[in-house]
Amino acid sequence: MYKISKQFSFSASHVLSLLDESHPCARMHGHNYLITIHLKSETLDGYGFVKDYKSLEMVKQFIDETLDHRHLNDIIPAHPTSENIARFIYDRFKPEIPELFAVEVSETPKTSCIYAPESE
Repeated sequence: MYKISKQFSFSASHVLSLLDESHPCARMHGHNYLITIHLKSETLDGYGFVKDYKSLEMVKQFIDETLDHRHLNDIIPAHPTSENIARFIYDRFKPEIPELFAVEVSETPKTSCIYAPESE
């Protein structure tokens, strides 16, 4: 099995309003997010790639146009936790990138979450 990954970044705000109001994340705040998409394949294409990294430009374009410097509560249909952001990005790109098997979201250098459906 071959596995590759590519990272993207963006800055955005959110409010985790389901938390108790005394929780700091219940107030509007922001993060410099790091998104990593993970791809895998049993075989390589004719160029020796799982996927040409250049063909993933659409992910960067989507992040730049849809998420960067936005308020995520206005964009993510679910409560905008890292977990739900990862699922949102996975669901958006899985139909176009069949090799996609996981999306990782990091809000800080010390935290991250990975969404990877069990069927992958």
